[in-house]
Amino acid sequence: YNVDLILAYFIVILTLSVLCSQGPWGRCMGSDCGPGGSQSRAVWCAHVDGWTTLHTNCDQSQRPSNQQNCFRVCDWHKDLYDWKLGAWNQCVSVSTRTFGGMRPYVCNGGEEGIQTREVGCVLKSDESLGDDTICEYFEPKPRLEQACLIPCPQDCVVSEFTPWTSCSKTCGTGLKNRVRSVLVPPLFGGSACPNLTEFHTCKPGPCKGPEGVYSLRVGSWMPCSLPISRPVRQAKHRKGKGGARERPGVKDPDTRELIQKKRTRNRLNRQESPFWDIQVGYQSRTVSCAHRNGSTVGLSLCLPWDLPLTVQSCILAKDCKLSEWADWGPCSKACLDPDPESPRGQRSRTRRVHQFSVGEGEDCPPLEETEPCDPQGDGVLPCATYTWRTTEWSDCRVDSLLSQQDRRRSNQTGLCGGGLQNREVYCVPVAGAVIVASRPVDSKQCGGPVPNTSQLCHILCPIECEVSPWGAWGPCTYENCDVQEGKKGFKLRKREISNEPTGGPGNCPHLVEAVPCDEPSCWDWRLVRLDECIPDGELPCGPGTQIPQVQCVNSTGDMVDKELCGGASAPEPIACDVPCPKDCVLSDWTSWSSCSQTCSSKTIEGKQLRTRSILAYNAGEGGGMCPNSSSLQEVRNCNEHACTVYHWQTGPWGPCTEDPSASALNTTTGPRSAAGPNSSGQGPCSRGMQTRKVICVRVNVGQVPPKKCPESPRPGTVRPCRMPCKRDCIITPFSDWSQCSPTCDAAGNIQKTKQSRNRVILQLPANGGQDCPEVLEEEKDCEAPKVCPGYRWKSHKWRRCQLVPWNIREDSPGAQETCGPGLQTRAVSCRQLDGVQADIGECLKFANTMPPITQRCQLPCQDDCQLTNWSKFSSCTADCVGVRTRKRLLVGRSKKKDKCKNTQMYPLSETQYCPCDKYNAQPVGNWSDCILAGGDRVESLLGMKVQGNIKECGQGYRYQAMVCYDQDNRLVETSRCNSHGYIEEACIIPCPSDCKLSEWSNWSRCSKSCGSGVKVRSKWLREKPYNGGRPCPKLDHINQVYEVVPCISDCSQYVWVAEPWSVWKVSNLDLKENCGEGVQTRKVRCMLNTIDGPSESVEDYLCDPEDMPLGTRGSRLPCPEDCVLSDWSSWNRCSLVRITGLRPVIFIHVWRQCPDTTEKEPCSLNLNCFHYFYNITDWSTCQLSANAVCGNGIKTRMLDCVRSDGKSVDLNLERKWQMNISCVVECPVNCQLSDWSAWSECSHTCGLDGRMWRSRGVVQGSQGDGRPCPSQLEQWKPCPVRPCYRWQYSPWSECRVEEVVCGAGLRYRNLTCFVSDGSGEGEASMVEEELCGGLELAVNRDKLIILKETCVLPCPGECYLMEWSDWSPCLSVCAKGAGVDFGSVQVRSRAVMAQEPENVQLCPDQDWESRPCTDGECFEYKWMSSTWLGSSRVTWCQRSDGLNVTGGCPHINPPGDDNNSCDPPCQLPMSFCTEAGVCMCEEGYTEVMSSSGQLDHCTPIPILEIPTAGDKKTDVKTSRAINPTLPATIQPGRTGRTWYLQPFGPDGKLKMWVYGVAAGALVLLMFIVSMIYLAW
Repeated sequence: YNVDLILAYFIVILTLSVLCSQGPWGRCMGSDCGPGGSQSRAVWCAHVDGWTTLHTNCDQSQRPSNQQNCFRVCDWHKDLYDWKLGAWNQCVSVSTRTFGGMRPYVCNGGEEGIQTREVGCVLKSDESLGDDTICEYFEPKPRLEQACLIPCPQDCVVSEFTPWTSCSKTCGTGLKNRVRSVLVPPLFGGSACPNLTEFHTCKPGPCKGPEGVYSLRVGSWMPCSLPISRPVRQAKHRKGKGGARERPGVKDPDTRELIQKKRTRNRLNRQESPFWDIQVGYQSRTVSCAHRNGSTVGLSLCLPWDLPLTVQSCILAKDCKLSEWADWGPCSKACLDPDPESPRGQRSRTRRVHQFSVGEGEDCPPLEETEPCDPQGDGVLPCATYTWRTTEWSDCRVDSLLSQQDRRRSNQTGLCGGGLQNREVYCVPVAGAVIVASRPVDSKQCGGPVPNTSQLCHILCPIECEVSPWGAWGPCTYENCDVQEGKKGFKLRKREISNEPTGGPGNCPHLVEAVPCDEPSCWDWRLVRLDECIPDGELPCGPGTQIPQVQCVNSTGDMVDKELCGGASAPEPIACDVPCPKDCVLSDWTSWSSCSQTCSSKTIEGKQLRTRSILAYNAGEGGGMCPNSSSLQEVRNCNEHACTVYHWQTGPWGPCTEDPSASALNTTTGPRSAAGPNSSGQGPCSRGMQTRKVICVRVNVGQVPPKKCPESPRPGTVRPCRMPCKRDCIITPFSDWSQCSPTCDAAGNIQKTKQSRNRVILQLPANGGQDCPEVLEEEKDCEAPKVCPGYRWKSHKWRRCQLVPWNIREDSPGAQETCGPGLQTRAVSCRQLDGVQADIGECLKFANTMPPITQRCQLPCQDDCQLTNWSKFSSCTADCVGVRTRKRLLVGRSKKKDKCKNTQMYPLSETQYCPCDKYNAQPVGNWSDCILAGGDRVESLLGMKVQGNIKECGQGYRYQAMVCYDQDNRLVETSRCNSHGYIEEACIIPCPSDCKLSEWSNWSRCSKSCGSGVKVRSKWLREKPYNGGRPCPKLDHINQVYEVVPCISDCSQYVWVAEPWSVWKVSNLDLKENCGEGVQTRKVRCMLNTIDGPSESVEDYLCDPEDMPLGTRGSRLPCPEDCVLSDWSSWNRCSLVRITGLRPVIFIHVWRQCPDTTEKEPCSLNLNCFHYFYNITDWSTCQLSANAVCGNGIKTRMLDCVRSDGKSVDLNLERKWQMNISCVVECPVNCQLSDWSAWSECSHTCGLDGRMWRSRGVVQGSQGDGRPCPSQLEQWKPCPVRPCYRWQYSPWSECRVEEVVCGAGLRYRNLTCFVSDGSGEGEASMVEEELCGGLELAVNRDKLIILKETCVLPCPGECYLMEWSDWSPCLSVCAKGAGVDFGSVQVRSRAVMAQEPENVQLCPDQDWESRPCTDGECFEYKWMSSTWLGSSRVTWCQRSDGLNVTGGCPHINPPGDDNNSCDPPCQLPMSFCTEAGVCMCEEGYTEVMSSSGQLDHCTPIPILEIPTAGDKKTDVKTSRAINPTLPATIQPGRTGRTWYLQPFGPDGKLKMWVYGVAAGALVLLMFIVSMIYLAW
């Protein structure tokens, strides 16, 4: 039983531990779109721990469905469904929402909250809800929640109290009041404002008599109303009287016209205008008697006083009445703009005034309104678009790139290389396709980047022709071997073109020279070699012959068939001698030397020399004798032709002219068409020909007849050419005339102005094309109007003074029927400046404020004194001297009344000092920038040019403004001081000085005389740049710049030349004569090698010393019967296979046994066996033409063959090397600036600080070593000082109540013209109103002028509200620490003022009102406290700007005002009493306790340095810190945050970390003790 029970228990547990789990629904599937789909999901049984188990372990009744119907979404559903977003609900506190509790009491900046909204997928057509999966298919579901911030409650904040007022009574018991104003209204449930008024009783002293108890109080004026109409009988009487008789008609037309004009004028004066319906009515007010306690009593108690006026005339108020709006006017934009961002047009509509406002009626609203519009209709054309166009580029100029020191500035011919070219940019309209010469328009019409106005260009540098040295003279031959009869013979020598010049070989010097010769031949025999000498008669020695081996060659040296040389005699066999024993043995003849002269004359002959030497002397008798020394050399003539050298000389090619023979084939192209001005236009138009002069010249003589020169090398005199097209000037049409500026000044005077138009040259003429017109700009006077347009108000005469009807005021005390106060009106009309009447709407738009049409008036009574108006003041004889007067007179019966003769009450004259117009001028402000004279040119609106020669430096002027003051130190126009407004002073703008270097030095000699080396030239610094001049190139430490190029020296240009060996000098004679050991010498010289052979001696160091032949040799002179051998031949080259070589000798004569005729020596690397390799130098710097500054150049390198011992040898190229490459030297482009713009409008319309600016832009930035752009791209100068006039209110007057003590009254203020200097410093001065006459009648831009307003003068003893305080400064409602702003607000308030202590309970409630504002300042509030004075101190709340306030500080833990909660009191330095009644130390100090547990003293806490984020040290965490979120305390040598260790908590108990430290110290102590014990 127990087992079954346990098993059942486990089954139950297992059942409760498993549950059915399901996966997400799959994709909705179906054949149709809409709700007919289905979707499935996986369902399995899982244990609560997450592992899967069998389905049978789960309750099958609770198994979720694995399939459901769904809505199959298709793409077209996107147009039917969309998310609908509800409004965000109220922000709910997170704590309230999460825990259901109340909002926390402590609020810092704001409380975190959450606000929700409803989001659903709806059908767009009827907004019915759909399944969210439909919208989620296209777009994720928008969020349903978002964080928000609930602002903290803002208590009302008020200012400090004002000082106490004086006592409300002079005797008896009164009140003193002090008030304060509201600074911040209560917001977001904050505390209400405290009382703004405090009362304090006062008793100045006992009253000697009875106190005044009653006061007359007047009420406000009632609304204006019309009087009751007169009796009907008066109307009938007036009607009967009008029909008495008729006036006879006036027949005179002139009289009738005068009468009609007078009637019109009278009608205007009678106010018969459709715009005014003025009705004079009356208004009344009540008069009552008030008790001091505020109650109203019978009027009889106040009867001793005169009663005030209780009825007066008034204007019946009527509102402005307007017509209906007229139809909208046409749209200002009459075309369709395809750009949606382009500005739209404007259209307006107007309405007219039917009735102006009268009295206190509502003023007229605006009479015109505008709205944006687009043109409508089918026929609207598209708007013209605008684009930038450019002229063609100017010619490329190099001179603008030259530095200041470049000598080529004085002679610019031949300059080439990199340069600059410019063009103009202008704006044209585009309508369809752009034509070539579009009319230019204002550049402001074009948008987008402006095309470049300058660019780099390149002028090809001419390549000079380079030729090789002259070759050797050829044989004497005919010009044409095919035609030889009667022809002369010539010897020719030639040279080749080594560098092809620009323009072809025609620019090279002559390449062929000829000399006439005799016996010409086209073919001849050439000796190849001589065979060995063969003795005659087959003898072993003796005389013999040598057979020459020859070839038949032509005049150029080419081998031809031997038959052609049949006419020439072949070389004969040459006699020779094979020495026999005892004969003298001679060496072979050397080769003939080079000819000493290139030609022969009577005084000069060319000679050649060859020599031989004695190898062995003869051996006594029978032997052949040795020849004398003269026979050892032979001399022969050479170059026997005369020194008369001829050549063909060519002149320059002439201009290309039309070839008549080719006229039928020519096709001429007309002027350029729609290709535009930017195409080159240099294509050929027709074929032509060029000719040149060819003459025969004799060297050193001049021109000779052509027959003297050979005909075959004669150059051609005619060549074909292409003629360039004629290019006409292309110019745009004139632009439209510029708009005329206003032709009338402010006073309405006509001013003459001009308007202009211009056109732009697109293409300059060339090749004889049509010239450009001279006039590119035209100017004419603007059409001035006969009368300046303008409007003014014209006021007419005042009508008679209209009184309140007698039947209304007859009951008033002292009233008289025909006199008293009243109202009078007048008419106002609109006129043009010339007096012509205009529509009143024009004056409403363009004229000043309309003059008043009503005014108060007074009809004098019999007892009143009547006086005339004041006369004008008399004139002054001089300023500041004497007085001036004005007078008035008594009128009528007033002359006889005594009271009217009282001059104190009714003065008849007034006297004032004459105005003192003394003026003082003085400078003000800073000096302006230095402005060059004539630098006020304005950039054209139609073209943007690059000015290459704008004056940028030199003498200019700077300006300082002048200010003029009158004798009262008031600012006046500068013309009063006879000044034009400026002080001018000459100044200098220093000119930029470029870096100055010396000229290039000469190239140094090539560093190697054989093979590749380098050559150097240099420049050195002469003057550094200043004032923005061109910078220097990179200099070395001694201020030099170098240029190094590779060079190569021909190894064969200098050769050693050895003379023949001298005769043997035998030093050791043998038995036989002239044999034995001997010495031979010879002279060895280094000579310059030319094509004709060595020519002149040079220094020996130029030749390779290792190759120098020996000058002395010692050897054995063969004796008779010795074997005679020739000199050793040169060593042959070492074989690459064998390591030995042969040195054969030539066998001459053998009698005795001869030694070996060959000699061998081993091959040794770098001694007689060498390796060879190419040596190629680095590329040189980029080399330019001598006439170029920059641009395309050439880099070169050198190649030579170097032997393994380092010696350069002759170069035999096995592959082709590139020795030259093109390169580019960056051009030194100076910074190019645009012209100065026009001076801007003055930054201030008046005052001392006005400035005008002008600017210029960088058209082309500097490149390379060009002059950098100046830093000054703007200039300013002061504006002429003008006084700042403005309308300004005077302060409100005291509330005035006529003839009574209290009640409804009026207060007034004046509108006065003030002048100031606009600086905001100092007070403005009052001036005459005429000076403000040109200003709009407005105060601080407020056009509503209010000069009087109703007020209430409180009665004695009455408690009343004071006037509104000024609006407080704009204050931001924010959480400064959190960086959250809830808007800005400003507030004003009205405090209560009480006069009687018993009336305080009857006082009205105080009032405040707020309004939103912008850019408020964010403040914080904190508690402040004074130092302890005994056991008490003063605490208050202070705003972060230092203002002491009430309210705003946190309610939690305000500092206590007394120090009595601690016992004993906390009176130690730096201590305070906590709320728990424990004395503790201030922040930064720690407590030192006495043995009794009381605070003994406060000691400073050591400062720990906490690593900042940049430190990698371990962070130090403590439990108390001074605002650890703020930056570190600024202390010398410290970084990071400053933390303090504080062992005691606020409750006076030890903190937990103290216990932890103590426990750790105890464990450490026990560990140390145990270690010591174990060590023992």
